[in-house]
Amino acid sequence: MLLGLAGVAIFSMTLPFTRMAVAGFDPAFVALGRALAAATLAALWLAWNRAPLPPRAAWKPLAWVALGCVVGFPWLTSMAMRSLPASHGAVLIGMLPLATAAYAALRGYEKPSPAFWLMAAIGTALVAGFALLQSGGTFHLADLAVFAAVLLGAAGYAEGGKLSKTMGGERVISWALILSVPVVLPAVAWLVWRDGAAIAAAGWKPWTGFAYISVFSMYIGFFFWYRGMALGGVARVGQVQLLQPFLTMAGAALVLSETISLSNILFALAVISVVATGRRTRIRA
Repeated sequence: MLLGLAGVAIFSMTLPFTRMAVAGFDPAFVALGRALAAATLAALWLAWNRAPLPPRAAWKPLAWVALGCVVGFPWLTSMAMRSLPASHGAVLIGMLPLATAAYAALRGYEKPSPAFWLMAAIGTALVAGFALLQSGGTFHLADLAVFAAVLLGAAGYAEGGKLSKTMGGERVISWALILSVPVVLPAVAWLVWRDGAAIAAAGWKPWTGFAYISVFSMYIGFFFWYRGMALGGVARVGQVQLLQPFLTMAGAALVLSETISLSNILFALAVISVVATGRRTRIRA
């Protein structure tokens, strides 16, 4: 649970720094460029540890991790951050624990008890209700991109969490990043050719945001996250991610000077209570 919490703490700053990056860069460059930068770190890590190639059965789950966590989630959230406040997007991403548990259950990896599903549903209802409250009862158009990102991210989290039990979280995210290179490298090269002057002229803020999401959000955070899920189970440790929206709000206030209201604090306390209850429910592998 502590490893999962460390991963969530790292991921919680993703939206604020992504919003900072897309203020100066094209969302496609932010999403695919960070994947390419992280893949470079992954190649160095694999070479340093002389990691063997994954077994044949691992390539399909790794493809899901690459699609969900390396390409899909970053690209969709980067587009959404062009128009959504980081604090608003954060509460929508709070639906990830339920989506991750549901995906794991549908794939047959885990069998959560009815009590777990109840707690996950309550937690998701809380964060969805918070999103509606903050937006005046309606969702922004960019909300659809965030919802799609949640679905893809859930698949990547669940597949990577299960695979980490045999391969280790570091190897899982590293090979998933390497697997994405044939797709992201040509795209990034074309974006640099098209927007090279604008990319070079970007200020320190966009580059700071890009550096954080490349090194921490796209790589280091998964070391903690996948290791935690391998030890504690996808569904149970995934519940910790219900805290992410409120850690993100704190980060948005610190980095972007967004305001945190009393309702933010009250919803945070409610979600923390749900997480504490959900982690005590029975989950069978």
